[in-house]
Amino acid sequence: MPAFDKVLIANRGEIARRVIASCRRLSLKSVSIYSEADATLAHVGEADQAYPVGGPRAQDSYLRVDRLLSVAAESGAGAVHPGYGFLSENAAFAEAVGAAGLVFIGPDPQTIRDMGDKQRARDIASRAGVPVVPGSRRFELDELDGLEQAAETVGYPLLVKASAGGGGIGMRRVDRPEQLRELAVATQSMAAKAFGDGAVFLERFIAKARHVEMQVFGFGDGTAIHLYERDCSLQRRYQKVIEESPAPRLPARVRDRMAADAVSLCQATRYRGAGTVEFVVDAGTFEYYFLEMNTRIQVEHPVTEMLTGRDLVAMQIELARGSLSPIAQAAIEPTGHAIEARIYAENPAKKFMPSPGKLERFRLPSAEGLRVDAGYREGDTVTPFYDPMIAKVIAQAPTRDQARDKLAQALRAFEIEGIRNNRDFLVACLQDEVFAAGDVSTGFIDQRLDGLLASAA
Repeated sequence: MPAFDKVLIANRGEIARRVIASCRRLSLKSVSIYSEADATLAHVGEADQAYPVGGPRAQDSYLRVDRLLSVAAESGAGAVHPGYGFLSENAAFAEAVGAAGLVFIGPDPQTIRDMGDKQRARDIASRAGVPVVPGSRRFELDELDGLEQAAETVGYPLLVKASAGGGGIGMRRVDRPEQLRELAVATQSMAAKAFGDGAVFLERFIAKARHVEMQVFGFGDGTAIHLYERDCSLQRRYQKVIEESPAPRLPARVRDRMAADAVSLCQATRYRGAGTVEFVVDAGTFEYYFLEMNTRIQVEHPVTEMLTGRDLVAMQIELARGSLSPIAQAAIEPTGHAIEARIYAENPAKKFMPSPGKLERFRLPSAEGLRVDAGYREGDTVTPFYDPMIAKVIAQAPTRDQARDKLAQALRAFEIEGIRNNRDFLVACLQDEVFAAGDVSTGFIDQRLDGLLASAA
């Protein structure tokens, strides 16, 4: 691996600050980029260097590969960390970074390409012996011959999913045959606009499902380890809001098999770096199936860091530098329970509509066993141009109940004024008797929404 002493962070806000922190721990210089809308955010001043990259919209700034590579050359950066979102799972970007003589801090471009295509990833997982959700072949844009027959084989209810989708985007539930074609066409159209790939496939819908993901780390030579699981079942609009580890009420035998399958997939693909293998779990039977693999650091990676004491971002960087010491599976020792809540600038009472505006007051809580990762400071403006997440609060304690209580107390102490946000809604979720009992599923928020909103109010 080429040596480097300076890292360009091809991202913004909270994750940019997170990478800057690990660069400092490793005595590396960092380079931030920023759009016109983000010029005053903390990640700009905290890096050793910072460069503007364009207008407020992502396509005019953070997605401009030419501008990012120009900044890397101008700043003298030798490596690029993509964070999450934006270009983090863009194989063409990873290839362009390598072609420019820079180190891409992430997997090989072909791995990103393979795992980024959901149907191809399913095939790879199946060949590796990992169970996959029953589903159909790909249906390319405007090509739906055999759709109804495939749906009958998969069975209703089912999901129409964009093959290149992610983050809950490009997914529609179909309950009846007469809905199928219309929703498939709509999903293809949306996927073509959002991802440049209109292909979709059908996947069986599990009525009471849990979303459990396994944090993995591959060394690029066919060896890999896992850093245990995260339960990410609490979601709104298919996007996560509360994540925790260990997964509540998940039998140890299931956890062990899931971890072994995730590691097997990494070994089969000679995976390099941090990644997450996502599974859907039938809450009734504990049968589980491979959903997808995220070839990047996850938003919820602090849960794993709090649980294991490992700096995943530093591990990514050191592997890319060729300086990471070998890590044995037995050396990964989880302690207690960790749980994270994502605070969004949104209005839960209005279908979680984004609520941009100025943070008139923004005072972070502080306590032992508590971590807050935020991309904003008091006085900053949350603009409508990007994801409305403004902070993540993570609590760690010896037991789940203690961690849950600590997180609820921290959220109450988090002072936020000037914008609508989901802080009180998150407290209501944490204190809900069903959640407290560990009876979690991806339908939890939808099914209990009225009561949660009333509690939050």
